[in-house]
Amino acid sequence: MYATAARIERLKPPGRRAFVPWLFMLTGDVQALFKGKTPLPWLGGAGVAAFIALYLTTVFTGLDERRRHTRTPTLALTGLAAVTYALGIGYAGNWLLCFPLLSLASGIVLRGGRRQLGPVILVLSVSSGVIAGLRGGPSDSLTVSYGTMLSGLVTAAILSLFETVAQLRATRQELARTAVERERLRFSRDLHDLLGHTMSVVVVKAEAVRRLAPKNLEAALGQAADIEAVGRQALTEIREAVTGYREGSLATELDRARSALDAAGIEAVVRREGPPLAPQTEALLGWVVREGVTNVVRHSGASRCEIEVRGGMDRVRLEITDDGGGVGSRATGTNADGSPKTGGTGLKGLAERLSTAGGSLESGPAGRRGFRLVAELPVDTEDVVGAEVEGARTA
Repeated sequence: MYATAARIERLKPPGRRAFVPWLFMLTGDVQALFKGKTPLPWLGGAGVAAFIALYLTTVFTGLDERRRHTRTPTLALTGLAAVTYALGIGYAGNWLLCFPLLSLASGIVLRGGRRQLGPVILVLSVSSGVIAGLRGGPSDSLTVSYGTMLSGLVTAAILSLFETVAQLRATRQELARTAVERERLRFSRDLHDLLGHTMSVVVVKAEAVRRLAPKNLEAALGQAADIEAVGRQALTEIREAVTGYREGSLATELDRARSALDAAGIEAVVRREGPPLAPQTEALLGWVVREGVTNVVRHSGASRCEIEVRGGMDRVRLEITDDGGGVGSRATGTNADGSPKTGGTGLKGLAERLSTAGGSLESGPAGRRGFRLVAELPVDTEDVVGAEVEGARTA
């Protein structure tokens, strides 16, 4: 089945030259002209020449993407219809074969508009049948009418099918490019969060080592051991992030958050209640804890931080509050060159993730002093979040 589909995709649509041999249907008319069996042969010859010229113009411009949507194909088709009716009514007989060719040209020009193509093919079929019936008998009427309808509809259907396949191929390529971009965004976002949190913890614990070394060497060595453990864990997480199989645990992130806050001299209060959560929901909330606590440690200047997780029947709510200077993920101060620091992208990326999973993320001042970060997710979002994560992995 897949091999057949691949062969179909490799097929190319019929080109302009593919419709030229159909003009051999007029061979009998041309022979009758040369043998003198046609009244007013000079008029018939001019009619055949005009028909061939208009037919080729209609087909070539109708299949040219640059000229397809101009007025040229429509004007050529109109002239072709006038010559066809004149030859059909004037000479009848084999000249009625001009109607299937006219219908074929109509299918080429009008294939993009079904509302126009249907009535046009119907009119051509009925009128050719009526003319054949009046000039050639009932059997000729049915044959010409059926041939006229079939040639136009089949031509339009084949060309439309090839164009649809081409559009699907282009859409698939665009989706592949979009998937690659999403994967790059996911990886850069994960790497930003991982490194940002890890480096913040390392810096905070290094400062603790510097403060404690002159006073309490044992405590300083403990903080140094924590730095080593954090570094090793960061290497493991980065490897897992590269392979796309990292799934965070909310309990692990809460423990790390408590450790990072304690090392920074910030009182940590962690409360959790409610039923167990789906692994993917915990992974998302773990990212929120990681980003929120990193911002508290880096920018808040707080002395106390509270992290509360409350799970209900329908939704789970995570709230992080501090009593600092009311600064979230926005850095303050100036860079080395004196320019002001710009805002981060951590909370924005988290908001996009939670929104995809049917949740929300809100952040802002907590009263006169402090900052609050609130994340909510549906309890039964395992399938939704899992699909988003799996789509990013396999993109």
